[in-house]
Amino acid sequence: MLKLFRLLPLLALVSGLTACDQSQLYEKNVDFEGYTWSVRQKPAFTFDIADTTQRYDVYFNVRNASAYGYYNLYLKHTLTAPDGKPVSQLLHQMLLMDPQTGEPRGRGTGDIYDHQFLALPNQRFRQTGTYKLVLEQYMRQDQLPGLMAVGVRVAQAVARKP
Repeated sequence: MLKLFRLLPLLALVSGLTACDQSQLYEKNVDFEGYTWSVRQKPAFTFDIADTTQRYDVYFNVRNASAYGYYNLYLKHTLTAPDGKPVSQLLHQMLLMDPQTGEPRGRGTGDIYDHQFLALPNQRFRQTGTYKLVLEQYMRQDQLPGLMAVGVRVAQAVARKP
């Protein structure tokens, strides 16, 4: 039994190393206080690009409770290059629940669901340096109760079938 307890930290380390995604460059999530996303909150994410020949997939992470009052989320992003110039600014609609059935999408346990949306596929960054990505909720309501967190993930682009 004592040997098993000594092996647990080693097993945890090995499983953690094998679970790492080698293509991932950056991932960070921001939790909202009181599980409510206010229109005044504009989470900003900064990440470094060293290889301008590589293409990247940029994902938006969303965590919501089943009590979230809408089936979708409108989110606007603003991506700024290291020189301060805007790279892109788009409005995205993300479906958190099936509009017909109301069934939650994403992965979940209990009443909490995690979603990862491919927002900027095959993105090319033309400059090396630190990029800034700002997310804004773009719904008709100033306070969005039930939205727990948002985040950004940047990974090497995955080859897709045409």
